[in-house]
Amino acid sequence: MKYPLYNLNEKRFEKLVAMICQEILGLGTVVFASGKDGGRDAKFTGTAQQFPDSDNPWTGKFIIQAKFTENPIASCSDSTFGTILNNELPKVKKLKESGFVDYYLLFTNRKLTGLRDPILEKRIDEEVGVQARLLGLESIDLLLEQNPVVAKRMELSKLLMPLEFYEEDLRTLIVSFSSTDIKSISKYSCDDFTLISKEEKNRLNNLTADYYNNYLKRSVADFGKIDSFLNDPQNDDLKRKYDNTVSDIQGEILAYRDEYETFDQILHHLGRLIQESSNSDLMRDRRLISVFLHYMYFCCDIGLTEGKND
Repeated sequence: MKYPLYNLNEKRFEKLVAMICQEILGLGTVVFASGKDGGRDAKFTGTAQQFPDSDNPWTGKFIIQAKFTENPIASCSDSTFGTILNNELPKVKKLKESGFVDYYLLFTNRKLTGLRDPILEKRIDEEVGVQARLLGLESIDLLLEQNPVVAKRMELSKLLMPLEFYEEDLRTLIVSFSSTDIKSISKYSCDDFTLISKEEKNRLNNLTADYYNNYLKRSVADFGKIDSFLNDPQNDDLKRKYDNTVSDIQGEILAYRDEYETFDQILHHLGRLIQESSNSDLMRDRRLISVFLHYMYFCCDIGLTEGKND
């Protein structure tokens, strides 16, 4: 899985690098506070668990740096990165002269070509006098694949799944619903769960009992109103917006479902995504965001309804 790491920020990228180092070096990785780092964002002293590999691990004093960019096409071949090295290598050299470093690991979310890699590492080796590794975007992708626990802890799936549906449709729908006086309330048409039992659907989708019993079920009281609203011929255009939205969301969920441990997390992420991009009109009734998402799930418009072998 290749994550768009340029959508992080500097602080989160540094945390990501630190967590990777805890996996490949060890839990003894020490992270420094933000600010002037003096040539280091983190350090490790001892024998690495699996770097450069588990058979021949390095032993000594490691200095770790993380250099982040928001530019999705940035490369280690760019002059900007050359300037970064010009600024950072003298600091690392001072650490070497003081006996604080034997190995230097520089992580960056820039692309690094096979031709450029040995040239840059040779420059670092010669100018600083330590063994160095430059780990670009491709190396970070590989490390995340080898250590998926890091991606989960950092919730990198949110970078993959901003759920690129047209959020404005759902916002318009919810605002219109909240401002409509619904006098004729129908019996919730999906209440009998004719497609699949509640228990089986929750099992298939890994929706936890705590979430279902203590949060989702609170939304059921509004489902009859939503049914009446969507089935009103005057709201045909809004019903189309609803249908288009659930189609988009369901496609994204099926594509990225394995990136989430529970369906609770998917629903939570969807709610946060909509809420964070909403205006004041929707924020006044923001509870309806989760109500509509719960309605979609409860009515089997999103989520699995059949097992892999069915």
